[in-house]
This record gives sequence, C-alpha cells and structure tokens, in this order.
Amino acid sequence: MSHKPTIILVHGFWGGAAHWGKVILELAHRGYQSVRAVELPLTSLPEDAERTRKMVAQQKGPVVLVGHSYGGAVITEAGDQPNVAGLVYIAAFAPDAGESPGSITQQHPPAALANIEPDSDNYLWLKADKFHESFCEDLPPEEGVVLAATQKAPLAGTFGDVITAPAWRKKPSWYQISSEDRMIAPENQAAMSARLGARRVMTLEASHALPQSKPLEVAAFIDEAAMAVSK
Repeated sequence: MSHKPTIILVHGFWGGAAHWGKVILELAHRGYQSVRAVELPLTSLPEDAERTRKMVAQQKGPVVLVGHSYGGAVITEAGDQPNVAGLVYIAAFAPDAGESPGSITQQHPPAALANIEPDSDNYLWLKADKFHESFCEDLPPEEGVVLAATQKAPLAGTFGDVITAPAWRKKPSWYQISSEDRMIAPENQAAMSARLGARRVMTLEASHALPQSKPLEVAAFIDEAAMAVSK
C-alpha cells in the first residue's frame, strides 16, 4: 500500500473539510493511508491556494489533488508543484488563465443562484431554508438542515479572483460531472471538462453535494486517477 500517493481533498464554498468525511472513509477502505483534507479560509483565491500549497509541500511523495466546487479553482491555482501528480475535479470549477468562478458562472447561471445572498460583512450565504433544494437535494432533509446550519460562507470577492497559471495545462486531470447540479450549471461543467482534455470524464446523476451523496463513486473515481498516476 506504500506505493499509493497522498490524496489531498479541497472543499468548496458553504462547507469545510468535514464535507469529505464519507469519501475519506471510502478511501481508507481502499487502502489509502495518507489522506488529508485542507481547511480553507475562503477569504481569497490567493490565500486559499497558499494554504493548499503548504499542505502539498508537507508531503514527502506524490500527491493527487482533488477539488470540489470552488476547490477546483484552488487546485487549478495551487497544483503546479512538482510533487502534484494529478488533479481530480468533482463538480468543480476549472478556470483558465484570467477566468474566475464568477465569470464562468455567468456563462450559464445555475438554478440556485438566486438563493445566495451577502450579509452586511460581505460574506455570501446560501439561504438556510433553500439549502437542501439548492445544494444537496438527493440527501435526506435532515442532513440538509445540518449542512445549512454549519455552512461556511466565503467572502464575496473570492468569486471574482482570477487564475494566473492553470495547473491543468501541465498536469493530468479527471473530471466528474453532476448532471442535476443546481450550484454549478451542468453545461459549465461539461464545457470545463472538455477543455481540460481530461483523461476521463464521468457523469453522475446527483446534486452538487457529490462527496456526501455519492461517496463510493467519488472515492472510486479518485482511486482510478491515483492508480493511473502511480503506474
């Protein structure tokens, strides 16, 4: 099992590292002994990318970076390090140079866009009473209540922060599309995955909350990528 790379999981908006909990357990069942989940500040893309770079730099061997949602933008910005062997996008942003999550969102606005609102400190929240239907409609309502109450709001400016040098232009990538996503339009996901030249693109009939609603499938996809870069 020592040949397996380290898996570093990068969360998106409206949640923290714990959003990966079910996937972490599935990866452990598959023999991954080195799995890390970054806790992003969600204050700016440069700061989030720097936090991720520091986590990558602490690892002694090869790393597979996995980004969900906004976490895809983070791994795109932070994934240029020499020990990053591959990038895995899970219903995620994969911007090109000069693009931001916000500019991509405008191309095909998602169904739940109207359910996002800023507070007086310019943090963006997903309305609690709309969280389940917007983010995780394929999870039990009770889980939606917990996710809504524990959501981690990003600063609004992170939506507009642009990528400088996209790592996917140099690193092998994989992309998992959510066909029922209401937070990142499936049309945008399809366009980004095609542009990546991904080794494999897989579509799941699921909400935006793939790590929680489809953890077995997400872990299997990560495993596929990790095995490919380990050969």
